[in-house]
Amino acid sequence: MSTIFSKIIEGSLPADIVYQDDHLTAFRDINPAAPTHILIVPNREIPTVNDLEDGDEALAGKMLLAARDIAKREGIAESGYRLIINCNKDGNQEVFHLHLHLIGGRSLGNMVKPAK
Repeated sequence: MSTIFSKIIEGSLPADIVYQDDHLTAFRDINPAAPTHILIVPNREIPTVNDLEDGDEALAGKMLLAARDIAKREGIAESGYRLIINCNKDGNQEVFHLHLHLIGGRSLGNMVKPAK
C-alpha cells in the first residue's frame, strides 16, 4: 500500500518540497511543531527504522547529511535544531514510511520529561 509520503514523492499529492534527489525527498510538515519543521524521507518505502537492512547504511547516512545541509539553507544550523525519528506505536510514529523530522527556528527545550 502506498503511503501519503510516497504520493508526495511521486508528485500525486502537493507539498512544499525543499529537497529531492534519487534517494530522498524533503518537504515542510503540514502541522509544524516549530518555525522550521521539515520531513526527510527515503524515496523507497521503508515502514520503520526496524525495517532498515544492513545495505541501507548509505541511505541512513544520506538522511543525516541532507538534514545538515537543509538546516544550513534554512538558517538554523548555528542556533541549533533537533532531529527525530519515531518508531512504531509507542514511539508515536503516525505514517509508516521512515522519516526524519528536522525541527528548529526556536528554542526547543527538553526533549523528554524525566521518568518519575
